[in-house]
Amino acid sequence: MRTFKPYRHPNAAAGCHDTSVITHTAAAAAEALRAGKLVALPTETVYGLGADATNADALARLYAVKGRPTDHPSIVHIADVAEARAGWASAWPDSAERLAEAFWPGPLTIILPAGSRPDPAALGGTGTVALRIPDCDLTREAIRLSGTGIAAPSANRFGRVSPTTAQHVLDDLGTDVDLILDGGPCSVGVESTIVDLTGSAPRVLRPGAITSEMLEAALGVALSTSLETAPRAPGTLATHYAPRSTVVVIGAVDAALEMTDLRIALLADASDPRLNPVPSHIVTLLDTSTSSVLYAERLYALLRAADDSGADRIVAVLPPVGGVGDAVRDRLTRAAAGA
Repeated sequence: MRTFKPYRHPNAAAGCHDTSVITHTAAAAAEALRAGKLVALPTETVYGLGADATNADALARLYAVKGRPTDHPSIVHIADVAEARAGWASAWPDSAERLAEAFWPGPLTIILPAGSRPDPAALGGTGTVALRIPDCDLTREAIRLSGTGIAAPSANRFGRVSPTTAQHVLDDLGTDVDLILDGGPCSVGVESTIVDLTGSAPRVLRPGAITSEMLEAALGVALSTSLETAPRAPGTLATHYAPRSTVVVIGAVDAALEMTDLRIALLADASDPRLNPVPSHIVTLLDTSTSSVLYAERLYALLRAADDSGADRIVAVLPPVGGVGDAVRDRLTRAAAGA
């Protein structure tokens, strides 16, 4: 089970938003959720903007604050597998049981036919429900105490960079969020893998830390590659996860060295000898590490730092194909899609 390092929130007098929205107790978060309020919740992936998934008014406010289209479903976070079977999904196939046993709690979202418990607003008009048990004891306790499932897309404005600390949430949403449950920095750093179990064969709709190879090993069957009839799923729009600045993705650092007509913020392995010394047109070099796992953990913090650097472009070297590197490549490609 993953634990979270203590997170020290900067003092409000240092220029931050009002820190009175910060709490460290699951009970306070649960009370706010039961009252129909919006609560940012930590998970191992990113912070989610949570609302009672049975409360239409709370969900309407969640979508309004985030700026999320109403036909874009939200992931419903639950406390244990029994909850999934108790009305959140209308079917619980053997494939769901296998995946839950292998990967829950963890960074995996399972799409199933919706049951009677979620309000239709959480489903985005799909008739399916996206369920996950997060690997964060603090948030699971808040969900358990709330007595309901919690719809929680990432706690940022729609389409923008996801938050991986309480400070990121505060920077993005300010007091538009009623409470932030501070669980420290996220350990995975990119959103959950989404697997759809509503078709004739399981299929991955969004890559994450749980890879296709891991899913196939748990299921004992090959995944489908057809997405033609796949339901709408969170975070799968062509343009998503984007900072304010224009993002350009490259395969190797050589391309960045040639961009001498631009002032660039570069996401790359800082140990690359070609970056010693750092060329003058690279106004900030943000270390991605050689490890795709560390790249994923740092990704959104790096994009935020690059956004604040004043560079003309954010240039990101893609990690190698495979493992969580596929999730990083997916997020960076979507962040750059509007360029």
